[in-house]
Amino acid sequence: MKRIGVFGGAFDPPHNAHLALAQVAIQALELDALHIIPTGNAWHKARTLSSAAHRLAMAHLAFGKLAGVVVDDREIQRAGPTFTIDTLLALQQEMPGAQLYLILGADQFAAFNQWHQWQVILQNAIICIAARARITGAKCLFDAYNGLQARLIELPLPPMAVSATHIRHLVASAQVGGLGENQALADLLPETVARYIDQHQLYQPAA
Repeated sequence: MKRIGVFGGAFDPPHNAHLALAQVAIQALELDALHIIPTGNAWHKARTLSSAAHRLAMAHLAFGKLAGVVVDDREIQRAGPTFTIDTLLALQQEMPGAQLYLILGADQFAAFNQWHQWQVILQNAIICIAARARITGAKCLFDAYNGLQARLIELPLPPMAVSATHIRHLVASAQVGGLGENQALADLLPETVARYIDQHQLYQPAA
């Protein structure tokens, strides 16, 4: 049975915590492949995402060198709102019999029971939660899914004080001179992603 990981997100931008989670998932779950899937039409996001082309390019730069990673653009190519269950069912069709592992951050899992067809997601994938922020009450989140704990796995990930929102704010407020001179950003992003952001002038404040 193939073991296939599914790690979706806006990746706006992908950062070192995303990369660490991908590495932990590949090793801990003994994955044959990990599909990195940038979000398409993010109907649930209050803000407008960066262009799909930029986010896809950054995902290739951030994850492309990891063994077994497939940067998958299916949600970007899909018209209209995109739902995780649609992606999982498509992967099951492509790889009959494969075991799917859906990789989530603890913050995402906290709202999981509000996702579209979340019960069907649980039937089609094992949910793997990274408690990177050591969220108190993580066990209570598990306990809320009475009788379904066998479909839930916690991934060990050291706490990392990094978020895409924080990075965008740092870039927007960065002094003239480029990201290469901003050590705070260098510690949060893969170097190739930082260079891409600098080259394409992403996350700049509105004029």
